[in-house]
Amino acid sequence: MMNIANKNEYRCGYVSIIGRPNVGKSTLINRILGTHLSITSKKPQTTQHRIQGIKTTDTYQAIYIDTPGLHHDLKSAVHKYMNREASTAIDDVDVVILMLEALKLTDEDQRILKILKNSSAPIILVINKVDLIKNKERLLPYLQSTNELFNFKAVIPLSSKKGSNIEQLEKVIIEQLPVSAPYFSEDQLTDKNDRFLASELIREQLMRLLGNELPYAVAVEVEAFEENKKIIKVSALIWVERDNQKSIVIGQNGEQLKQIGINARQAMQRMFMKKVLLKLWIKVKTGWSNDERALKSLGYVDDDWY
Repeated sequence: MMNIANKNEYRCGYVSIIGRPNVGKSTLINRILGTHLSITSKKPQTTQHRIQGIKTTDTYQAIYIDTPGLHHDLKSAVHKYMNREASTAIDDVDVVILMLEALKLTDEDQRILKILKNSSAPIILVINKVDLIKNKERLLPYLQSTNELFNFKAVIPLSSKKGSNIEQLEKVIIEQLPVSAPYFSEDQLTDKNDRFLASELIREQLMRLLGNELPYAVAVEVEAFEENKKIIKVSALIWVERDNQKSIVIGQNGEQLKQIGINARQAMQRMFMKKVLLKLWIKVKTGWSNDERALKSLGYVDDDWY
């Protein structure tokens, strides 16, 4: 049972994290939550869905929204979906975190800044990957110039990978949250169900093991998720767009698919804290990433999207 010391001082609210692809949004939310909720890989746009991660303490509850990276050069239906998920994440939230990569300011970053002009929420600028800057003297003029781009509530350099300066960021976030009772129970970590989390863990391994060979046209559909006291049985389909992609996923003598299954099963066991039996199949669904009906069947599109 949560021990709320003073209900009149308890804070609760939504915090949206936005930025271009591969800037470190998912790594940041995992670091803040202290668990591996959002999948990560070195391939841009690994995150394809908006995910809420909930951190609850005795004094506050912050609901972090991890978003797909905004990317305006890609025009397929699935990329339009991801851009919509990210763009609308600044609506009706209490705090927005804009994430940039240290010493970089791209055209995509500038487009996001224009979008933020429509937000009424306080905006915190986070400069990520400062651990990669060998000459720290280069960082100060960059921080000064980016601070002049917008009326930010704060500018915080950090490393989501190393965990440096995360506490300072959380302190600023909490100060911006409204006084409110918690929205979720103290033991709830996310708004997503276990079936969705299982599909994401499989897709994470696809991106990590085949990121240089496999394009974005891969999706995972969990057909069955059965749980009892001792074991979870998961059956999932991996959808690709072409036969040669199917061959890549399977690998020589089925070794690639076997390794994907092993890694995904182990990740599920760490997340669900229970033994997992995982079965994977692969099917070809031509053009699914540019087909709105196919996207809907695979869980990408809400009824009101198109």
